[in-house]
Amino acid sequence: MIGIDYGEKIPNNVNLAEDRVLRRALEQWQPNFLGWWGDMGPAGSAAYDVYLRTAISVDPQGWAHFGYVKMPDYRWGIFLNPREDGRKIQFGDHKGEDVWQDVPGEHRANLRRIIVTQGDTEPASVEQQRHLGLTAPSLYDLRNLFQINVEEGRHLWAMVYLLHRYFGRDGREEAEALLERRSGDQDNPRILGAFNERTPDWLSLFMFTYFTDRDGKFQLAALAESGFDPLARTTRFMLTEEAHHMFVGETGVARVIQRTCEVMNQLKTDDPAKLRAAGVIDLPTIQRYLNFHYSVTLDLFGADQSSNAAIFYGSGLKGRFEEGKRADDHLLRGRTYTVLEAQQDRLVEKDVPMLNALNEVLRDDFIKDSVAGVGRWNKVIEKAGLPFRLGVPHKAFNRNIGSLAGIRVSPEGRVVSETEWAARRHEWLATEGDRAYVASLMGRVVEPGRFANWIAPPAMGINRQPVDFAYVRFN
Repeated sequence: MIGIDYGEKIPNNVNLAEDRVLRRALEQWQPNFLGWWGDMGPAGSAAYDVYLRTAISVDPQGWAHFGYVKMPDYRWGIFLNPREDGRKIQFGDHKGEDVWQDVPGEHRANLRRIIVTQGDTEPASVEQQRHLGLTAPSLYDLRNLFQINVEEGRHLWAMVYLLHRYFGRDGREEAEALLERRSGDQDNPRILGAFNERTPDWLSLFMFTYFTDRDGKFQLAALAESGFDPLARTTRFMLTEEAHHMFVGETGVARVIQRTCEVMNQLKTDDPAKLRAAGVIDLPTIQRYLNFHYSVTLDLFGADQSSNAAIFYGSGLKGRFEEGKRADDHLLRGRTYTVLEAQQDRLVEKDVPMLNALNEVLRDDFIKDSVAGVGRWNKVIEKAGLPFRLGVPHKAFNRNIGSLAGIRVSPEGRVVSETEWAARRHEWLATEGDRAYVASLMGRVVEPGRFANWIAPPAMGINRQPVDFAYVRFN
């Protein structure tokens, strides 16, 4: 196993002890991070003992240790996958060259921008989820929330290390700014729109971790192809932790659906009013939440035609998802890709240079992956013998970035007028009434093995522990 030195003030596997200047800089940043965590981390949780997973190596076969930890004492640190001898850049103008161990001067600004944008998402999601622990539907779910929170904090450390290690004063200033922005703040918001949205309830959390953390999976996988080797090694290890976040989302939504279906069969009704009276979340409301989170996440991939995406690829900075498995020349010159644009009252396909459409390529990979998970949710409904089916809306629905921004499109992909959009929006996107109802269900359940009425228990516990294990001790 490639172990992590926990004897250091900042746990790491990058020989931090040998670089005194860097170590001192990060040790000066560390109290600011802990101050941010105290201000913006999970509300009221500082004294809890939480059954958390902590990395002890970067070996995929045995990298995690489970045990009770107080979150402010969590051993955040800097963990990179081991170097691959002889690794080459697989794409772009530098294809076939050795990967870079230092930042090429001509790519410095773009690499810093990429790292800062990724790094900004990590504390943002912690801020968005700050108050959810106060309304957790079970100790199992509360522990999963806290695990996500500490890992997002560690992902912030991963990006801050790169900024401090490779970008000098500019990097140190950017690292400080990562702790100064705030999700949803009007004056100093987070960089990307989805990370300024509220996450006010647990259905929103599950949708966020299913869809928005899945964007993280695809962005990190594209960065794991980078010709800048420290970034690639960092994001490969981050992907190991990201998988748990998506698991929480997928199984969380599935458990909400399962409980709703149980009550539908008990009461022999699909009437949303009767189901709400019984204290569960009706399937049409789940669909409206899905539509919102899916469409907001699609915007995270950026404009469908982007000169920056072409520059990042051509420069060897950011590849495609699973770049090495693609059967093409990995240069893409002269190749085209189909994007959508609106013409009058309809959507039409248009072929554009693939290099400029790489955001759309990544978005389409995300869509395929998302659709597969929604299919698994539908298996829960099908198993219950009910005819309702969930689906993802059309990719042009509710978009605010790129050529589809502001165009009114129904979930089925039909361009509609402003009048029809205003009249039917409540059918397609979660309303204030929906959110108020879901909020009314939120109440903390703290007895081991008990679950709120609106969600089913999981099929199994964490790390082979029973479902009724005391995953959080409140002391």
